[in-house]
This record gives sequence, structure tokens and C-alpha cells, in this order.
Amino acid sequence: MNSMRPAATALCAALLAWTPVAAQTSPPPPPVDAKAQAEALRLVDEWLGGVQAYDRVPALSAAVVQGDRIVWSKGWGTVDAAHTIPATSKTLYSICSISKLFTSVSLMQQWEAGRVRLDEPVSTYLPWAKLKPSADDSLPITLRTILTHSAGLPRESDYPYWTGPDYPFPTHDQIKAKFSAQSPLWAASQRFQYSNLGLTLAGETVAAVSGTPYADYAQTHVLDPLGLKDTHPFLPMDLYGKRLAVGWGAVERDGSRPLLKPFDARGVTPAAGYTSTAEDLGKFALWQFRLLRTGHEEVLKASTLREMQRVQFMDPDWKTSWGLGFTVGHRGDQTYVGHGGDCPGYHTTLQLRPATETAVIAMLTGAESPGAYAQAAFDLLDKRKAFKFRGAPPAAVDLEAYTGRFGGQPWSSEIVVTPWAGGLAMVSLPSHKPADELTILKPKGGDVFRRIRDDGTEADEIRFERDAAGKVVRLIQFSNPRERTGALDAQRTE
Repeated sequence: MNSMRPAATALCAALLAWTPVAAQTSPPPPPVDAKAQAEALRLVDEWLGGVQAYDRVPALSAAVVQGDRIVWSKGWGTVDAAHTIPATSKTLYSICSISKLFTSVSLMQQWEAGRVRLDEPVSTYLPWAKLKPSADDSLPITLRTILTHSAGLPRESDYPYWTGPDYPFPTHDQIKAKFSAQSPLWAASQRFQYSNLGLTLAGETVAAVSGTPYADYAQTHVLDPLGLKDTHPFLPMDLYGKRLAVGWGAVERDGSRPLLKPFDARGVTPAAGYTSTAEDLGKFALWQFRLLRTGHEEVLKASTLREMQRVQFMDPDWKTSWGLGFTVGHRGDQTYVGHGGDCPGYHTTLQLRPATETAVIAMLTGAESPGAYAQAAFDLLDKRKAFKFRGAPPAAVDLEAYTGRFGGQPWSSEIVVTPWAGGLAMVSLPSHKPADELTILKPKGGDVFRRIRDDGTEADEIRFERDAAGKVVRLIQFSNPRERTGALDAQRTE
């Protein structure tokens, strides 16, 4: 037994040292059923419109990316304080922390060029970036720990810039002046702590090693090459209240929302200062899918982006994992990457599922969480893709005749009915988990449908009634009529 130890030790060491070389291209995603996708997106469209209306979200814009194109985008609500200018998928919003992705791409360009090393102390590039000495035994604060939010850095520079009404963000010089007086939270590489200060240092590093002001560098080397004409490392105030949505606060007890003052992220721009649109963030997602699919270098090498989107740090709670700048998470059997953004008056999310080349973008003014909206869109797309009626095929009927909105009072505000896999999908609004709350109806002929149970079997009968002209005017379930109140909004990609 003892004589085998040297060989076994050598083998273990070799296995630990060996790192498989990632393929330069990703496998093609599974084929997309265009009809299924269109039906799911129609319901996403109706559901998000209901979210905006019933939650009184001032402005909401969204987009869905599939493969090599933006397959759907839309806006609801209004952009200006007077509520006269409609929001669209081209409406500008502060994207706050999604800014960190552009900063991370900028930094990884410097890594590819050999100007920075991820495991080098950040003070190598920023000699002033040294916190107050600590008695903790700590690894150095490196660019890798900064990008994974595991550096033990304070969350913020020591200024009250998240406090209204003025949101006094510090300048570069103010951040630099305060840095050495701040203390680490704990030793580096031990725990996760989200840090705007950390990603600010990443942007400062880009400026230091490139010899170019951060915003100029990002514009020239990331935004312009990607063709992101509506993405800016600042708030374009000449468009404020026109294309740039004004920011609103959380709902007060009386149902009102305070109109918030615009802010300038100044020195915190690398972490929180960008603006963009749903369509431009869709183009950003398209670039990522294209890069991983083709392996053709474009702004970054595919291998670099792949490295950014794999788990680089796992918190001891085994719930929080992070890549290089990207959030990396698991839902079901799928991996999602991306980022969210929360600033005074604006909340945004960009969620990508690389294996299926699907991305969802949601952006709003107010204080609601768009992350849940994006997850619901993924869930509806997946549910429609996987759905098939059991047993005999559904009767062939004109499904469009039954689509529309029906009264839901007093149990819900309204009921929306849309086509679904040869039958109908019915959901009550408002709903915050529409995929879980769908009722699927199988046509039996003669305006009669059967509700489908979760196990795929048929349940109770639902009938539709028509007027003398032959138009469907109500649905009847358990002998209770629901009057048709209107047609669906026209689905569109703006």
C-alpha cells in the first residue's frame, strides 16, 4: 500500500494541474419552433402589458433575443413627467449596475493584451488603492476578486450618494481621497459582498493601464465596435423626458410616486453610470451568442467571454456564484448569466441563457423588480415549447375567434385568452407567475373546450357563446358567464 503512494500522489497532482481546453465554438442551440415561440411571446406581450397597467409602472420596456435576432420588443407607459410620450423598446433608461458588464469587458481586453493580470494586487495598477491596514490574515485584493465581488471591499465609497433628493455621487478625486481611510469588511477571497467600489476600481484600472479616460476607452473600444449607438457611459440629459425616461420612486400609501431628480454617477460611472435601451441590450446579447457560436474574435476572444461566464467564486452559502463581472446562476437544469441594475428611479435586467441562445431584457422606471419579469418570460417560452396535448388531437377551430380579454371581477381584474398549441391559454391578471397560473383549454368542437389538468388529462368544460352576428362575446365556466371586454393589443416587434 505504502509503495503506491508516490505514484498515486503524482497522478493526483497531474489531474489537479490539468485543465481541459474549452472548445472555441459552442454547440448549436436546439431548433426553435417558430409557431410555439410566437404564441408564447404573444402571451408575454399581454402579460407584461398587464403588469405595467395593474402595478402602475410608469414606463416599462422589454425585448426577447433568440439566436441571431431580436424576436420581440415593446414598451408600455410613458417616458415624461407629464405622461404624454409613450415608452418604446428604444426608450433610454439608466442601467446602473449592468454598466459593470461593459467595464468588465473593457478590463478583459486589457487582460488579453497582457497589460493586467487578474491575480495581481490591484495596487500594482492603482498604487493609491490600499485600504486601512487590518489584522486579518488576508490574501491580496486582486482584479479577479474585484470582478467576483469577493475582495472584502466595502460596498460603496464612503459618501451618501444613494440618498435623495440630490444623490451626491463622488468624483474620481473624492473616491481616491477617501479610499485609504476605509476598512476591509473581512479577508479577501472568503465571502461574497457586492461592491460598487470594487467595479469602480476595475474602471480606474482600465484608465490607468490604457492611458485613456475610462468613459472614452469604453466608448471607443467596446460600445462603438459593437454598434451600440444608444448605450452611453453617462445620462444624455438633452434627451431627458424625451427618449430618456424620467425616474420615479416607490409607491406611496396614497398610490402616488415621487418624481426623482436625475443623477450623475461621476466617479462611480464604471459601476453604475450607463444608459441604454432594450434593443441595444438585445444587440449586446446577440454579440455574446455570436461570439460563443462562431469563435470569431470580436471585441473579445470567445475563450475570454466563456471564462467570464463560468463560475469563478462560490460564496460559502453555496447560493451565490459569480463569474468575471457576470452573475452566474442555475434554474432547473439551465445556466443563466447576466446582470441587473438598480438606481434611483430605474430598475433593469439582462438575463441570458447561452445554451439556448435566449435572452430577456426588462427595463422600468419606479421601484419594481424586473428580474421576476424576465424569469416569467423564460418560463412562458419554455412551457409552450414543451407543451403537447395528450390523446386525440384538438378539434380544428378558428382559435383567433376566442382570443381576447374577458371580465374577471371580483376574483381578478380580467382574463386574457390566447392561442396555445392548437388550443387556448387562459390567465387571470394581474399575475406575477403566469406560467404557473395558466389554464390550458383543449377545443372539442362547437365552441366547447375542456380544461387540461397538470397531468394532461381533461377536466371541466368551458363554453364560449356568440352573438347574432357570430362573434364570441362571453365564456362560461361552471355556469358563470364572463363577458368579453376587448381584443388583444397588436403584438409587434418595434
